[in-house]
Amino acid sequence: MTATDPITFAVLKSAVESIVDDMAYTVMRTARSPIVRDVLDYSTTMCDAKGRILAQAKTVALHLGAVPDAMDALMRHYGDDLNPGDVIIFNDPYDGGMHLPDIFMFKPIFRSDEHIGFSVVICHHCDVGGRVPGSNASDSTEIFQEGLRIPPLKLYSKGKPDKTLFDIISKNVRLPDLVLGDLEAQLATCALGERELLRIIDKYGPETFHTFLKEFLDYGERLTRNAITQWTDGSYSFTDYIDGDGFDESPIPIKVTITVAGSQLDVDFSGSAPQVKGAINSTLSFVKSATYLAIRCVLDAEVPNNAGVYRCIDVSAPMGTLLNPHFPAAVAARALTGYRVADTVLGALAQIVPDRVVAAGEGGNSVVCIGGYDKVTRDPFIMVDMINGALGARATKDGIDAITNPSQNMSNMPVEIMESTYPIRISEYALRPDSGGAGATRGGLGVVRQYELLAEEAVLQLRADRYANPPYGLFGGATGASSRNLLAHNGGEFELLHSKVTREIIRGDIVRHEQAGGGGYGNAAERPATAVLEDVLDGKLTLGYARERFGVIVEDGVINEAETARLRADMQAPAP
Repeated sequence: MTATDPITFAVLKSAVESIVDDMAYTVMRTARSPIVRDVLDYSTTMCDAKGRILAQAKTVALHLGAVPDAMDALMRHYGDDLNPGDVIIFNDPYDGGMHLPDIFMFKPIFRSDEHIGFSVVICHHCDVGGRVPGSNASDSTEIFQEGLRIPPLKLYSKGKPDKTLFDIISKNVRLPDLVLGDLEAQLATCALGERELLRIIDKYGPETFHTFLKEFLDYGERLTRNAITQWTDGSYSFTDYIDGDGFDESPIPIKVTITVAGSQLDVDFSGSAPQVKGAINSTLSFVKSATYLAIRCVLDAEVPNNAGVYRCIDVSAPMGTLLNPHFPAAVAARALTGYRVADTVLGALAQIVPDRVVAAGEGGNSVVCIGGYDKVTRDPFIMVDMINGALGARATKDGIDAITNPSQNMSNMPVEIMESTYPIRISEYALRPDSGGAGATRGGLGVVRQYELLAEEAVLQLRADRYANPPYGLFGGATGASSRNLLAHNGGEFELLHSKVTREIIRGDIVRHEQAGGGGYGNAAERPATAVLEDVLDGKLTLGYARERFGVIVEDGVINEAETARLRADMQAPAP
């Protein structure tokens, strides 16, 4: 039972969730840079006065679980110095942030003199300075190479802009018009969240609203604990791998042990790799966010995305590891590690709730960044494309082809936007046949994207993975295809590159990325032969793949029933 009547509770719940979605649309409509406006690399949320998340928009999920640690940093700096009209920004990974391109913006919300909450917007900015265009290289070795570090600072104080801070940002980024434009979009969005939250409070009254907030967080906790209590107590471990950090191609293990004890989860990453030289180290706040996300994926849809869920989950990683590095470790490419953390946690959860976990997807987006200067005007350009790819197979359905990873909710940049904005031509954008792992249900297909440089020269940055350690299948399902990076340089043939690359390219060079596919689920010999035929006819599988992986022989567009039955019987026969 709650003090708020059920109808009012439901109305207020929907109202708060609608506010953060309206905020998300506002960012999309007002942002200047393609990475925010078109790729959708941003997030919006609303917090109460204590910094507890009330609701999250359907944006980049990996951002939002890091908000509690970010709020702790803000309160350390300004807990007793928050005023109407203040706006605080920061990006420092060692003081509340995640990596430097992601700039947090918090606007405290006041009703008269009462502080009632925060509007929060996080945007991935197209450039924050540093040694390479886009500020997102995998081969940086310390935070000082990665760009402008902003501790929690007031961009606006009591409604007045801090010109000095604006000037510092403007002078230290390659595309100040876009960066400042996106900051203004964040500001407009925070103002919308403030306005709408105050409107709700004015309508229902502060007493009713504050009672609802407490009950809403308790509701999120209660539903989460109800789910966990149905899981079998015990410890469940899983290990997944990152291919390398760009300097050392040795596999980098991420190990997790989830302990279920009644209604509480302990998630321990002891046994994971030490911090590395390259920029794939991750802050603990980001590891927490990836962990919350993975666990939230196996809960019922009606569980709200609020801080009540986090009360049920304890997350730890030893200091000095890849997942909790010592300063000044580089962290620009930490998103890759977050994706693998989510895959690892889901691998452990598959032992607890197997019907609710899908096989591994493509491993998170692949980043292709091409930046340089126009030879005549010297105007800079920075194209940051985040290729979203494939979902792993599900217990009862195939994985979805060419779809955003669940941790992202992002979009591939439209070809028309890319070609009209940057000196780049897209010569191929397609599904990658045979990339989905075989199984009773098939993994989703990844995508292929091919870029031709039209400028005289540029710096290419590639951040990919699942190159040597492909996406895992579940319960007998096969792994998805490994990813590949290729470059045709100076008119030559395609040459295979490593998964993480920073190098110069010239006019006419062609960069090709073939994304990994999702893992399969279950025994491939149990997949209906008609489903395999349909995939062949759709061009998703080749004849050879259908034969070798599924035991289905297709001739002239039809199944050879006799040969298929024989081959499948051989596939299922026990080994001698």
